[in-house]
Amino acid sequence: MADTATTPAGDVRPAKNVIYCGVCTLPPEYCEFGGTTKKCEEWLESHHPDLHDEIYSPDAAAAALSTLSVDAQKRAEKDAQKKAAKAVAQEARESERRATSRITIKRVERNKRKYVTEISGLEHFGIDLKKTAKEFGKKFATGSSVTKTASGGEEVTVQGDVSEDVVEWLQENHGEVPEENVECVEDKKKKGGA
Repeated sequence: MADTATTPAGDVRPAKNVIYCGVCTLPPEYCEFGGTTKKCEEWLESHHPDLHDEIYSPDAAAAALSTLSVDAQKRAEKDAQKKAAKAVAQEARESERRATSRITIKRVERNKRKYVTEISGLEHFGIDLKKTAKEFGKKFATGSSVTKTASGGEEVTVQGDVSEDVVEWLQENHGEVPEENVECVEDKKKKGGA
């Protein structure tokens, strides 16, 4: 049989309080393996300065490097430089992708005077689609949902002609979205000739 700790009945407490990084969700000791070392270090410094000093202080780094051989130290330095360069390049790609991404607000005619507003491209700016659909439903007192597009992406569909209101909502609640990246389109149904 396995040994079990004898505690009074009903006394359940964790053996150790583990802190997890708010960026990569790993324990701070393992953030270097997550690929977002710089952001993790900044998060740890702002939320747990004592632990940050313990892990990232020059003395801790020197102590860790002193146990390695000369070749291993050189490899560790090269790996750290590669990871830093990779993180900077990824950040640059992300900002470039955001700059070229577009949010399309399309007003689609269903029947004679019935309209649906479709908003696509929100996910490129880190906007949660389900939460946004719920907010639109409450704000405009209408039906709103997240639907799949033909191209495999997702868009928010709101019942009614609320395209101008959606543009205003974006400006108020998501200032990080540039105005020139928001495009309003009107999609009319083609009338069939009989």
